Amino acid sequence: MPFKIIRNDITKVKADAIVNTANPQPIYASGTDAAIYKAAGADQLLAERKKIGAIERGQAAVTPAFALSAKYIIHTVGPSWIDGNHGEFDTLSACYKNSLEKATDLKCKSIAFPLIATGVYGFPKDRALQVAITVISRFLLSNEIDVILVVFDRHAFELSGKLFRDVDSFIDENYVSKQRKQEYRENISGGRSESINRRRNLDQNDGDGQKINESDILLAESVCMDSAPYAPVASAPDISLDDALDNVGETFQQRLLHLIDESGLSDVDVYKRANMDRKLFSKIRCNKDYKPRKKTALALAIALKLNLDDTVDLLQRAELALSPSNKSDLIVEYFISRQEYDIYNINMALFQHHQPILGG
Repeated sequence: MPFKIIRNDITKVKADAIVNTANPQPIYASGTDAAIYKAAGADQLLAERKKIGAIERGQAAVTPAFALSAKYIIHTVGPSWIDGNHGEFDTLSACYKNSLEKATDLKCKSIAFPLIATGVYGFPKDRALQVAITVISRFLLSNEIDVILVVFDRHAFELSGKLFRDVDSFIDENYVSKQRKQEYRENISGGRSESINRRRNLDQNDGDGQKINESDILLAESVCMDSAPYAPVASAPDISLDDALDNVGETFQQRLLHLIDESGLSDVDVYKRANMDRKLFSKIRCNKDYKPRKKTALALAIALKLNLDDTVDLLQRAELALSPSNKSDLIVEYFISRQEYDIYNINMALFQHHQPILGG
């Protein structure tokens, strides 16, 4: 997976290059900077750092990684937050861009970043995260490198803004509504009187302190009562099993390749938009019976900007489905239904809600 967000201690992450939020001068004090020095071997690393001298804010310099599980440490100096109107965003963007370019020049296959400048420099974490995602995603469109954004504590930041409030509302409305309808549907055998008794027992409360509207309950009952579980099934066409098996539809791989052709996108465009590495995409392209994991199939649907119906169809060809009781699926459905196909924003929302991110 070219880009992922993880919760870990950056000194324990395996990558070719580890990025350090450095002091402008060849010293170290606290936070991520101190942790990296101690893990790498403070005396050796400080001696190398002194050879470099002062580093300008936004710039990056390289030293060996010594005892870390990496080849290099890329030292970059972030901005001190004032109010956002003193070039802080441009400087932070430069930190990520220059570090990525250093790693590429060194032929690194992977690089791990902390959330730069959010410690003693005071850059707001939600805004710093957005800068990181923006710069990294743009860089990955034209470069091949795995990028890991390391968040020491998942609760160290909260993503803000209308987008994520809307995601929360969408999950609440759809998850609760569909679960409630399913509950009534499962109890249809008792007839309408049973659902009425259940309504009385609930005392207009869904168990989570949320009021249940009378209209919601009647809708759920109507769905159950109007369904006809014993209705006769329409007779199948007069066709033999052998004939039916001779008309099996496209596999996931075959359908995917047709969709790519129809989109006019190149393979590179697709796997980069899907947050997928080239090797995995090659496996899919070369195997007509390939069965992807759901997160891989969804990432490809996002890359191709499929609508919800076409996404469901593509998943079905891999014997997969979107589940109304799965929060991860609901988050993806939220973005697809609004034709918002930026996989990095989708993955931010998934991470925020403790769900696995998309890609492969």
